[in-house]
Amino acid sequence: MRQFFVFARKEFYHIFRDKRTLLILFGMPVVQIVLFGFAITNEIKNAEIAVLDQSRDYYSNRLVQQLQAGSYFKIDQELQSHRAIEAAFKEGRIKMVVVIPPKFGESFFHLHKAQVQLLADAGDPNTATTLINYARAIIGNYQQQLNGPQAMPLTINTTVRMQYNPALKSVFLFVPGVMTLILLLVSAMMTSITIAREKELGTMEILLVSPLPPAMIVTGKVVPYIVLSFINALVILGMGIWLFGMPIKGNIVLLLLECALFVLTSLGLGILISTVTDKQQTAMMASMMGLLMPTVLLSGFIFPVESMPLPLQLLSNIMPAKWFIIILKDIMLKGSGLREVWPQSLVLCGMTLLFVTISIRKFKIRLS
Repeated sequence: MRQFFVFARKEFYHIFRDKRTLLILFGMPVVQIVLFGFAITNEIKNAEIAVLDQSRDYYSNRLVQQLQAGSYFKIDQELQSHRAIEAAFKEGRIKMVVVIPPKFGESFFHLHKAQVQLLADAGDPNTATTLINYARAIIGNYQQQLNGPQAMPLTINTTVRMQYNPALKSVFLFVPGVMTLILLLVSAMMTSITIAREKELGTMEILLVSPLPPAMIVTGKVVPYIVLSFINALVILGMGIWLFGMPIKGNIVLLLLECALFVLTSLGLGILISTVTDKQQTAMMASMMGLLMPTVLLSGFIFPVESMPLPLQLLSNIMPAKWFIIILKDIMLKGSGLREVWPQSLVLCGMTLLFVTISIRKFKIRLS
């Protein structure tokens, strides 16, 4: 056992001597969590819009003030005629135009109806739809303020409640996704590269003839990455909580145990990659191309799996990241316990055993 600890300590020394390895291990998580948290977002804030107010009465002015009261819209232009709308859109800054007809207040109180036209630049359909929804919600709130306690005839009231993320913060989606992506890439990629390096340099044969058994050699090379990957998980969780206000409604001990389980799954996948590659470059390419793109596209990190075609939905089931993201969201946002996340945990356990079993068999074949 003492030989094992000495061997593992040697691996720690080797990692800390390599500045590029340290940069990948600790620099990449910090940069990615900041970029994904701040730069990549589904929210739209301070969108520049234009207003064509043909009424210019007290009630239309209040509506304009209501539109720009929050952080969603910024009124960039006040147009004077319909002919100016096309020119405003062609300038490229304006994403939406709000047209208020003449006698807006008079029509609302005497005719019990008033029209507000919303024109959006649909060059980006998702953005246009989001802006229209924001504007309709603000106008609906303004209508309720004008109505007061009186109920308008034939009025349809719609009640909306957002569970688990009332403010619709996109960071609540990206923190679990980035955490999964980093743990998978660091654990799998660094493990596969480390073992492939020994094979490429010809030192693996020297290690195999040492007093340590092969299983202990592989374990000794993997243990440092288990520790460092777990530290990465703690760093990401800490940044998500204190920097972005990410909640953890569930049991923190269960969350950390699930992180450890996913790290083991990723390490098993990295060992599997190393058994079929003989060079560091090949192992890196297999890890990046074989894990990065499928994880981003098929794990539900960015795109909902339910919206994908059936073959892709079936293919996503073999992605460990998909199940870990579900676990993270359930524990952190919903406060789920082991009773709710045990099916996903069981899948990760099965994948870990599968990866390790295949790796051992291939390793024995290479030794024979």
